[in-house]
Order: sequence, then structure tokens, then C-alpha cells
Amino acid sequence: MTRPINFCSGPAALPEPVLHRMQAELLDFQRSGISVMEHSHRDHRIVELFSETEIRLKRLLGLGDAYRVLFLPGGATLQFSQVPMNLLSPNRPAAYVTSGTWSEKAIKAASQYGPVVEAATSRDSKFTKIPDRQTWVIPEDAQYVHLCTNETIQGVEWFGSLADVAAPVVADMSSHILSRAMPMHEFDLVYAGAQKNLGTSGVTLVILKTELLESAQSDGVPGLLQYRQQIENDSMVNTPPVLSVWVLALVLDWLESMGGVPWVEAQNRVKAQALYHAIDHSGLYRNPVAIENRSLMNVPFVLQDPSLDARFLLQAESAGLMNLKGHRSVGGMRASIYNAISEQDVAVLIDFMREFERTSG
Repeated sequence: MTRPINFCSGPAALPEPVLHRMQAELLDFQRSGISVMEHSHRDHRIVELFSETEIRLKRLLGLGDAYRVLFLPGGATLQFSQVPMNLLSPNRPAAYVTSGTWSEKAIKAASQYGPVVEAATSRDSKFTKIPDRQTWVIPEDAQYVHLCTNETIQGVEWFGSLADVAAPVVADMSSHILSRAMPMHEFDLVYAGAQKNLGTSGVTLVILKTELLESAQSDGVPGLLQYRQQIENDSMVNTPPVLSVWVLALVLDWLESMGGVPWVEAQNRVKAQALYHAIDHSGLYRNPVAIENRSLMNVPFVLQDPSLDARFLLQAESAGLMNLKGHRSVGGMRASIYNAISEQDVAVLIDFMREFERTSG
């Protein structure tokens, strides 16, 4: 049976070799005779799994000893609150750039824990771009600056530099981490749900400079939600999401075996360029995003005749092209072309779109 192509925005497609490896190793983790799901998180195999996964992730991201990686539950959505819980003080504001749905949710959550200002917004453009860095108004005493570097719903991505930002920079990279080379040293804390490019839901990465914890809050913050306490316990304050970390480890191993970030970035740029070219040279499809902010991972598009939407989706699914419906807040279609989606997969989608336009025009 031919597998359908899954363009879901998350939980997203996994590399097929990773799925096969999961299937082969699920019942017997590292020749222990039992599944990874059955091991105590105090078992040396699981402790080593977490340690080796942190080392591999930092290697792929080009990060050194100044950073630690936490493997936490709760999804990136919990980080909307956990970040200000740990970093925001009552007498200094945090500055948020609002560039789409997820950054809107982040600033709303943060405002419950301390003073928050909106440094910039692209709301007037219906979030079809990310505000230019020159337009950001950051208070001199800002505790940190927050940016969602890829808005999954609107399909906008940040490609600029933040080297001139004096305050610590916090980024939600859930939907494009490890999709291309990024200046990770410009970020002081990065968080990302794993279910886009890194594996399956259940674990969230928090990558942070340990020096950031010198001013971290602890009063009133539950121990499970304190970054400092999680670092001291190597992400094991309580039983961590072991299965999801294992899947993450397999995905990272696959990525390294294929050539790492340089390899996957080349693939992703070819895929995105091909799909945007097909949309731009069509009479039926349109992408509303400013060219300089077009995401390499999430490509939204609308049909010029919305009455064709239902037929498009029905025929796409019949052709084995799954989960192309756009988010309910923006409508239309969306193809999420994460690392596990191949150039050939995108070519199949483009061929389908062209044939649909030919027969429906």
C-alpha cells in the first residue's frame, strides 16, 4: 500500500525510516528486553538517552556549553506562561512582537504575570508579514524580547538578524527549528513543540543560556515549572515524556545521517521555491504573504473561487494528499512541508494542483 502524503501542520509527517525504526525497536529498547515506554526514567539507559539527545541537538544547532536543553511536557503553549513565570519581574516589562496567531496568544498569556508591551505588530496587514526590525519599539529596561520566528497559521517566517537587540531574546521556533541554519547565538531562550520537525507531541524543547537563570524568578513558581530546578534535575523533576524524547532522538539521528542542517536546508528551499512558483504562476491559486517573509515550512494559499474549496480537498484526499485544509481562522489551504516531506512529495502536490486548475477552470 502506498502511504499518503501528510501535509498536516502538526502533528506532522515523520520520516519513514524513523517510523520503521520505531516499529523495529519498540518492543526491545537497547537490548533490554522491554520497551522504552516501560523503563524507569532513573534507568541508566534513559538517563543516557536524554544526555545523548541533548548533545546531538546542540551539535546540530551549533550551540556550545553556554546552553542547556530541557525536555519538558505541556507543549509550546505552556511556554507562553512558563517563560514569563521564570523571566518576568514586576518592575520591568517584556516586549513582544505580534506577527500572527501564536504570538498573539503568547502576549496574552504573558500579561497575566507582569508588565508587557507590544514592541511591534503586523495586525494591520492581517499578519501577512513580520514587522521590520526598524519599527520595533523596545523599552530600554526590557526584561526580554519575544518573537515567534515562524507563524504556522499565517505562514510568515523571520529571516532577519537580532544581533542589535540589547535585551535577552526569547523565540518560539516550534514550526521551523532545524529546518535551516539560524544564528542561534542571537537567542537566549528558544522553545519548540516537537510535533512539527522533531518528532511527536508530548515533549517540548527549551534551549536556554544558563546565565539567563541568574535573574530567574522562583517565588510562587511551582517547582515543576522552574527552569532552574529542571536544569538541576536534567529534565527529570518528575517522570518526563520518555517515549517522545526517544522519537526525537531517532529523528535527530536520521537528520544527521542524511547530512544535517545543510542537507535539509537545501531540500527545504527547493521545495518551497517550487511550490511558491507554482502558486504565483497560477490563475487559480494565490499566496497572500509578503515575499520576504514567506515561510519555508508552512505555505498557505487560497483559491480565487472559494466555492471550489470543498472539491479541491475531496479530490486531494482521494489522490493521497492529506490535511491541506487551512486553519479555520484564515481559511483556504495550507501545505506544511516540514523536513520529512520530500521534494517528490511536493512535486506530486504541484502536479495535482495544476491538474485541478486545468479541469476546474
